Amino acid sequence: MTSIPTRQPALFLSHGAPPLVDDPTWVGQLQTLAGTLARPTAILVVSAHWEAAPLTIGSTDSRTPLTYDFGGFPEKYYRVLYPSPGAPDLARRVAALMPDGEPIAHDPRRRLDHGAYVPLTVMYPDADVPVLQISLPTLDPERLLELGRRLRPLRDEGVLIIGSGFTTHGLPFLRDRRPEATPPGWSAEFDAWARERLEAGDVESLVRFRETAPGMPFAHPTVEHFAPLFVALGASDDAEQRPYQVIDGFWMGLSKRSLVLS
Repeated sequence: MTSIPTRQPALFLSHGAPPLVDDPTWVGQLQTLAGTLARPTAILVVSAHWEAAPLTIGSTDSRTPLTYDFGGFPEKYYRVLYPSPGAPDLARRVAALMPDGEPIAHDPRRRLDHGAYVPLTVMYPDADVPVLQISLPTLDPERLLELGRRLRPLRDEGVLIIGSGFTTHGLPFLRDRRPEATPPGWSAEFDAWARERLEAGDVESLVRFRETAPGMPFAHPTVEHFAPLFVALGASDDAEQRPYQVIDGFWMGLSKRSLVLS
């Protein structure tokens, strides 16, 4: 008898750079989060590190190499493997959920980037859950909310939807890059604003974060790391809900606030 899939939440994760896997606090937080979730049938990831229009579906072949989209780190981070099963059925479902007539691309050479596999190596270290990555087809929050709404039915099929970014990402403006660094004012102010707006279900202000949030543009000189939040909000039952803010705090002065949305 086939078991009935357990409905999954949508997540927004502040994924961090590859060295975050060596941070015991962050690893413990992600492991605790994973322990609260039922086992998904598959995982769908939208990462800040893959912008491509039209919507592009990545490789469904576990033999496709990971995308090591970073530089300047020790060699060990370029040897990490995450041979999770491909998810061709999920790829077909994603395509079927898109509007009629909307172009969809496929890139069989593009496997998981570090926004996808870094947190998954902690949450599902056995790499035994099928994973699919799709691109960020736009940075427009309203369009990303709509993309999330299109993907929402997958949650009833046991698919865990993850938007992977970072709540603040002002790398050019960091003066202290130690993991325990005191967050700059712009990072702390943006993080506090995001927490308050999320608790209030104020999606309108979140959508207009470039104009309304303190700490801008330093918190996000480019906005691709905040954009995945809107996919997760759209995939939730109600974008104006008060999400469970499961991880907070800072790493290297950047906010690692992460959310669970029902």
